[in-house]
Amino acid sequence: MILRKTAITLLLLVFAFSYVSGQHRDKFVFSQLKYRGGNWDVYSTGFDEIINMLVTTTSIKPEMKRNDIALSDRNLFISPFLWMTGDSEFNEFSQEETRILRQYLLCGGLMVIDDTTGSRNYGFDLSVRRLIKALFPDRELQRIPEDHAIYRSFYLMKGPAGRRLVNRYMEGIDVDSRTVLVYSQNNIYGAWARDRLGNWLYECIPDGELQRVEAMKLTINLVVFSLTGTYKKDMIHQQYIDQKLRMRR
Repeated sequence: MILRKTAITLLLLVFAFSYVSGQHRDKFVFSQLKYRGGNWDVYSTGFDEIINMLVTTTSIKPEMKRNDIALSDRNLFISPFLWMTGDSEFNEFSQEETRILRQYLLCGGLMVIDDTTGSRNYGFDLSVRRLIKALFPDRELQRIPEDHAIYRSFYLMKGPAGRRLVNRYMEGIDVDSRTVLVYSQNNIYGAWARDRLGNWLYECIPDGELQRVEAMKLTINLVVFSLTGTYKKDMIHQQYIDQKLRMRR
């Protein structure tokens, strides 16, 4: 009976995803998670910059409006990409919210969590780790290796980036050899934020504007990875990628 209910649930989720995806005519939708008890939208600017870079550097056709979404909304399934950011502790997700988010990830979604504070074992970081433990009680966050497809899905990168390089790594959760969740404490989104005059709001520490460019590249890579998965890890690409990386050293 349990297996039957699970199969029915998955079929309904696939149907819902297909239905709402058709409404958007195959355009990429950048979804950002709304949650309770914390600051879910730390930066009100930056999204337009991301979309502009997607349009000018890739063949992806994005929706021009960000999809701010709660887990209770079925439109969660219009996109394989879900961004979550914050700067403070937030309320624990309900059992139903946790179940929906787990199903989203198991059915093909990618969740990127971006800590804007970089404070380990405090505030947002504590809440995130509790959430991940509730989502996948039998799995532990693992460091994402530098040869992961995330770092070569579009731009060839040597490792993580962000506005503040708190960690020289990102963490993730894999299910059946697929990375379904990425956690960064390097404030990726903050590198995109501008004021009303178009000036960058925050300095990138410690490497300045080159670091900002790398944070932007990583954002694009995460989007492309959500659409292509491990495509760039296929053996047909490996020799070319290794050669390009050697040239950059």
